[in-house]
Amino acid sequence: DSFDILGDGVKELLVGRDDGMIEIYNFESADDPVLRHDYALSESIASIQGGCVGKDGYDEILAATYSGWLTGLTTEPVHREGGSGEELKLSQEMQSKISSLRNELEQLQIKVLQEREKYQQSSQSSTAVSSVPAFSVNDKFTLNKDDASYSLILEVQTAIDNVLVQSDAPLDLLDVDKNSAVVSFSSCDSE
Repeated sequence: DSFDILGDGVKELLVGRDDGMIEIYNFESADDPVLRHDYALSESIASIQGGCVGKDGYDEILAATYSGWLTGLTTEPVHREGGSGEELKLSQEMQSKISSLRNELEQLQIKVLQEREKYQQSSQSSTAVSSVPAFSVNDKFTLNKDDASYSLILEVQTAIDNVLVQSDAPLDLLDVDKNSAVVSFSSCDSE
């Protein structure tokens, strides 16, 4: 998207990448865009848009992720500093917002507990049927020309417990910053 998120009268280029990076490019000169800000999310960005959404006078960047999460980055200041010995006083609007969010969180926790109990009861009954839920996998296998390696990216809308990679050729697995996996090697039986 293109949007004046910096408020300088010139639209910036808002980029959402499938590696989870949100980047803001500014056109200070006519030649090349300059990266002004970036922010990393844990999953790929499906869509990005700039605009005024949450509060008048404060622009935001909204990004939709692969699994459907909506993330917002705002220009509204979120930190307040007080002088020495001065207590921080929250406005009535902020207090009601915090109270509303706490109530919503409590309701969601209760709903999750109820659904877990319902699932436990149904899975332990004699008529329970076990099935694997259908889900789509977002996968990408790309060549990195800089170091002659391939990058395998897997995204699923549920937790990934195990990924099995089997190959007839010897493989070296390289660790990357975003990797949270525990790698285990085992030799393959030739039969």
